[in-house]
Amino acid sequence: MTADVADQPTGAGETLAAEEIIAMRERIDEIDQAIIDLWLERARISQAVGKTRMASGGTRLVLSREREIVERFREALGPDGTQIALMILRAGRGPL
Repeated sequence: MTADVADQPTGAGETLAAEEIIAMRERIDEIDQAIIDLWLERARISQAVGKTRMASGGTRLVLSREREIVERFREALGPDGTQIALMILRAGRGPL
């Protein structure tokens, strides 16, 4: 076992498995960063939409749009999708 692999707690009993786990974890970390970056970008855009809508005399929220988003996430991800969508929407508009 190399020092690098041995130094990382993977729970694997073999060097090859530990190396595979490390590689997969690196990809997970990359995906996590992409999710974080996209979450922040989406929140900024959503806030800009809300400001533009309100500045033009419109409403703070468009509930039909929010329902569409929640449904899209629920269809794609099941029950957890609803909760994820609600968190994403809250990040973009703030609490109600």
